[in-house]
Amino acid sequence: MLSKVVIANRGEIALRILRACREMGIRTVAIHSSVDRELKHVRLADESVCIGPPPSGQSYLNIPAVISAAEVTDAVAIHPGYGFLSENADFAEQVEKSGFIFIGPRPDTIRLMGDKVSAIAAMKAAGVPCVPGSDGVLTEDMEQNFRIAREIGYPVIIKAAGGGGGRGMRVVHSEAALHNAITLTCNEAGAAFGNDKVYMEKFLENPRHIEFQVLADEHGHAIHLGERDCSMQRRHQKVLEEAPAPGLPRNLRNKIGERCAQACREIGYRGAGTFEFLYENGEFYFIEMNTRVQVEHPVTEMITGIDIVKEQLHIAAGEPLRYQQKDIRFTGHAIECRVNAEDPNNFMPSPGLVNRYHAPGGPGIRVDTHLYSGYRVPPYYDSLIGKLIAHGESRESAIARLSTALDEMVVDGIKTNIPLHQSLLKDASFQKGGTSIHYLEKKLGLM
Repeated sequence: MLSKVVIANRGEIALRILRACREMGIRTVAIHSSVDRELKHVRLADESVCIGPPPSGQSYLNIPAVISAAEVTDAVAIHPGYGFLSENADFAEQVEKSGFIFIGPRPDTIRLMGDKVSAIAAMKAAGVPCVPGSDGVLTEDMEQNFRIAREIGYPVIIKAAGGGGGRGMRVVHSEAALHNAITLTCNEAGAAFGNDKVYMEKFLENPRHIEFQVLADEHGHAIHLGERDCSMQRRHQKVLEEAPAPGLPRNLRNKIGERCAQACREIGYRGAGTFEFLYENGEFYFIEMNTRVQVEHPVTEMITGIDIVKEQLHIAAGEPLRYQQKDIRFTGHAIECRVNAEDPNNFMPSPGLVNRYHAPGGPGIRVDTHLYSGYRVPPYYDSLIGKLIAHGESRESAIARLSTALDEMVVDGIKTNIPLHQSLLKDASFQKGGTSIHYLEKKLGLM
């Protein structure tokens, strides 16, 4: 087993990784920016190293500083968590070239799946259903682009090949707007991702966002842990997630899940990963793969009983998967609310001092957070300050438990989006289940 791991992240996911390491007897090194000295995982880690000033570009995204921290502490592996450097193939490559274990996929796999065009090609070859599209990047031949769009059928969406996080996308409803949309998206993609290649897909009008969790080892074994419904989104950012997806037939779950696992075997995937799909009219369409642990992984853990972060550590140590597909059982229903430090009305970030914090409890309640009374939320990073998860024997039970937990949760001194979640759980369409990715924005008057 790994003897010492550098946790190359911050906040709740860093604390989550630390706890998994502690359970397994693995020593930990917390890296942090100068403003993050008081983070809970920094206080609890066996060792800590300050790697730079508050801006992430000078600290958490500083590859030489992160690797140096591993060198000076005699660590053997680096866990990137999510965000920051977690899907940076160059970082993974430099970690391995420096003699450390990268807790995640191989660099070439990250590159393959990080480029949306090559990812789609790989998934088609593996038999994973994909959205009808251009089957490659668009060229400067506009007549050919017009022809592709007509064959697909309007509306279409132009996407950055190297994009992610909801950025680098533009919906086109008519041929008159296509040329300008391609040009603008190319320019934006080049500026944002350093890659100006774009591709075209059919724009699905009213889909759900459903993703499948997978685990794979370096010995050719792969399994899926079922699906999550992440359709409750605002500006392509997930707000609430649940597992399993309401109303999804079990045979369809098994069919798509196995195709995802098979795709992992074919591309030589290693570690935890997530296949993201749009789901409309009973059909699944692959859109991308996240080659890391997801923010919403706890809902899958709650219904399967499998600790995904601990499995990442076992796989990184070279061990074969400890489960076969026949071992996976799904029990009950789980829902997660992302708790952000932001104004619930205008979504503006709300950093500052947490005067008082009280975590909710009760049967089936889990809280993943780095908050404590007296902690100051800095203005430099993502506004996520915690995740509240409820598990119940049924979806109705999970909703009731989550609603009670939200009422119990106290975060004083800063604004949070808890009122938004309280409102969502009372919403009739959410309670029914199966809302589309556009539902929340329509509810909030953003569409």
